[in-house]
Amino acid sequence: MTPGDERGRTAILIVTGAHLAAETHDRPLAYALREQVLAACDAREMGLAPDDVIVCSDLWMMNHDDLRALPTICVGAPGVNALAAFLASRVPSVLAVEGVYVVQMQDEPTPVACCWGRDEGATAAAVEAFVLRHLEAFLDLVEGAG
Repeated sequence: MTPGDERGRTAILIVTGAHLAAETHDRPLAYALREQVLAACDAREMGLAPDDVIVCSDLWMMNHDDLRALPTICVGAPGVNALAAFLASRVPSVLAVEGVYVVQMQDEPTPVACCWGRDEGATAAAVEAFVLRHLEAFLDLVEGAG
């Protein structure tokens, strides 16, 4: 799928690191987040199909220019996720528990959110906080960008 395809839909990427720690801890979080994103999209009647919310690795996303135009949620700390490392100083924080976790989000040029913490438990808390406090706003941005 490409941005703004003929069906009027877009894809949403959930990006984890390709590091072994990311594969072990962050990828399961990303798949659980995917289900929550799909449920929220269904409730909003956004018309996204299950294959429109895609979990992929940072290496895949960072090496394909066309994917960078898609709304993205990044899961995992900068030490294990190259996209998080790239975005950490570029995307403003919307929620931070000092020394524990950070949730970041921006709307321009494309909606991007990052959820990460000092360890796997803190990253899970960041993802949970994102879902509870910021997922609806992120989806508003996605709908506005589409």
